[in-house]
Amino acid sequence: MRRIYNKIEQIVGNVITVIAEDVSYGELAKITTAEGSSLAQVIRLEGDRVSLQVLAGTKGMSTNAEIRFLGHSMKTPFSKSLLGRIFTGSGEPRDKGPAITENLIDIGGPSVNPVKRIIPENMIQTGIPMIDVFNTLVESQKLPIFSIAGEPYNPLLARIALQARVDIIILGGMGLKHDDYLFFRDILEKSGAITRSILFIHTAADPTVECILVPDLCLAVAEQFALQGKRVLVLLTDMTNFADSIKEIANTMEQVPSNRGYPGDLYSQLASRYEKAVDFEGAGSITILAVTTMPGDDVTHPIPDNTGYITEGQFYLRNGRIEPFGSLSRLKQHVNNKTREDHRAIMDSMIQIYARYKESIEKQSMGFRMSAWDNKLLKYGERFEREMMDLNVNIPLEQALNLGWQILADCFQPAETGITTRLIEKFWPDAARIGAS
Repeated sequence: MRRIYNKIEQIVGNVITVIAEDVSYGELAKITTAEGSSLAQVIRLEGDRVSLQVLAGTKGMSTNAEIRFLGHSMKTPFSKSLLGRIFTGSGEPRDKGPAITENLIDIGGPSVNPVKRIIPENMIQTGIPMIDVFNTLVESQKLPIFSIAGEPYNPLLARIALQARVDIIILGGMGLKHDDYLFFRDILEKSGAITRSILFIHTAADPTVECILVPDLCLAVAEQFALQGKRVLVLLTDMTNFADSIKEIANTMEQVPSNRGYPGDLYSQLASRYEKAVDFEGAGSITILAVTTMPGDDVTHPIPDNTGYITEGQFYLRNGRIEPFGSLSRLKQHVNNKTREDHRAIMDSMIQIYARYKESIEKQSMGFRMSAWDNKLLKYGERFEREMMDLNVNIPLEQALNLGWQILADCFQPAETGITTRLIEKFWPDAARIGAS
């Protein structure tokens, strides 16, 4: 029988301390006050002193509130009824729909046993050339999108949610502005993609402690769908808000801060979420794309710095585009040799020529005389940025590869591209070949 306690020893921020026995780390408690009730989670044990973070916040809470420990950790319901629904960071319905209470599952569990994992081998097409052609997204991959405030990272995630060839989209929003939440909701509803989506949304107006639950809720549900054979894509925005919430709670608990005030276990906190990406043998997969906004565009900031050691590459979002330099999908070689035989050649050649275009731009800005070759590069770079780098471009992979050949043919002679004769003879556009001869 669980005892009920009626004395709070200390209230600091959203953390309360009580004297209690027979309590385990991570256990849930129900706190009842004159204003209503809220769940709280055990986050520290020091003998019989138990610290709990209150999900709804401690505003207006008195020291004689009733605390009843529930004997289990945080759980979330799981069923197909979740599809098309929107929930808060604590798992409560945000869309005014009915609560779902059946088939409760634990959240925040360990990552999958490596024995149950298989080597990633399947591509996820997004319709975005800068991903599909140049930094292919692979099933079970974990990739951050490094950005700064003001870049269109949420519209990018929304496009991926609409276009990615997967079975289920799970979107986790952390510290979202209300307008951003409405943007995601409206665009998914208008496109009909909401029927294969589940949203867990924490807004900036919600209690801070709910922010750190969002990734765990998303990944717990994703794992259950993946075990049923579904290809699940988890989109998270913004992991910087998640890390800042961890920092705030750690400071409240008077933990010794590490780099820039973040707790020493920041790496472990991030890794325990990212490592949930998996391709199950004989079942489905979980793929994670997570936005990380970099304060001051500083990649050495603790959050992007730690993230880079965990993930399998990164996308850099700058000036409204996915930058080809610095962006990297370390698993792309597992799949881009199975798409079309010219995929790797187009990928390598176009980026190499684009690098030369950047050099010509620098020469032009410094007033140097431009050669005929420089003028070809300038023409190419403008076409490449407009027709392939622009995030509004939405074309399937094969069409994107054909477009790459066409841009090269319109700007260069075949020998100037560095592509092998065999591929030139097979894929070089006929009209351009005739003109070149």
